[in-house]
Amino acid sequence: MDITLSTPNSSEFQVSEFILMGLPGIHKWQHWLSLPMALLYLLALGANLLVLITIHHESSLHQPMYQFLNILAVVDIGLATTIMPKILAILWFDAKAISLPECFAQIYAIHTFMCMESGIFLCMAVDRYAAICYPLQYPSIVTESFVIKATLSMVLRNGLLTIPVPVLAAQRQYCSRHEIDHCLCSNLGVTSLACDDITINRFYQLALAWLVGSDMVLVLASYALIIRSVLRLNSAEATAKALNTCSSHLILILFFYTAIILVSVTTWQEEGFLSSLSSSMCFILSFPHPLTLWYMPLEHRS
Repeated sequence: MDITLSTPNSSEFQVSEFILMGLPGIHKWQHWLSLPMALLYLLALGANLLVLITIHHESSLHQPMYQFLNILAVVDIGLATTIMPKILAILWFDAKAISLPECFAQIYAIHTFMCMESGIFLCMAVDRYAAICYPLQYPSIVTESFVIKATLSMVLRNGLLTIPVPVLAAQRQYCSRHEIDHCLCSNLGVTSLACDDITINRFYQLALAWLVGSDMVLVLASYALIIRSVLRLNSAEATAKALNTCSSHLILILFFYTAIILVSVTTWQEEGFLSSLSSSMCFILSFPHPLTLWYMPLEHRS
C-alpha cells in the first residue's frame, strides 16, 4: 500500500489507495461467483441494449413512455458498468487496490445513477398518471418537449446534488485504515475509515436519502390516484387495459424502492450479514429490469 506523510513532522499517514476486500463474510469462496456475475453483467448489457434497439427500430414505440424506458435502460447500463468491472477484476485478478480518485469517482457515479433511476421512475409515474387520469389532454401534456425538459431536469438535479458526496469524502483524512469490507466504494463504507469527524458526510447522505424518499412518495401517490381513477371506470375491459398499462411499472418501482430501502438501512452496518446484503442489493440494482422487456410487447398489444 502506498502511503504519504500528511505533514513533514506528523506521525499520521495519508493513504493513497484503498483495498476492496470483496463480498463481506464470504471472502474465502467469493471467486466461485465470478462466472455467474460475468454472465449477469453480460445479461445486463444485452437486455438493456435490446430495449434500446427495439425502441429505436419500432416506430410504434416512439412515444413518451418508451422514451423514458430508453433513458432507464441507459441508466441501468451506466450503473452496471460502474460496479461490475471492478468486482470482476477483484474476483479474477485479485485486483483489490483502488486509488482514492477512482474510489471517489465510483461513489459519485453510483449515487448519480441511483438517484437518476429514481427520478426517471417519477417521470414515468407522471406520464402514466396523465395518460390514465387525463386521456384527452394527455397528448398536449406529455409532449416530446416535456420528455426532454423532464430528462434534463433530472440529469441536472442528480448530477449536481450528488457532487458534494465525493467532495466531502475527499476532504476527510485517511490515516491507517484502508481496507473496505466491500467490493465497491460506498460513501459511508469509505468515510467510516476516516480519522476525523464524518458527521457532515452522514447528514448529506441522509439528505440524499430524503430526496429519493420524496421521489418515492410522489410516485406512490401518483399510482394511488391512478388506481382510484381506474376503479371508477364502468367498463371492465377499460379497467383491465388500464391496469395492464401500469402494473409492470408498479412492480418495477416497488422492487427498486424496496432495494433502495434495504441498501440505505444495511449500509450503516459495518460487518456481517447486513453488510453483505447491502452489497448484494447494489448488484441487483445494476442489473436490467427483465419486466421491461415483457412490458413493451404487452402494452403494445393492449
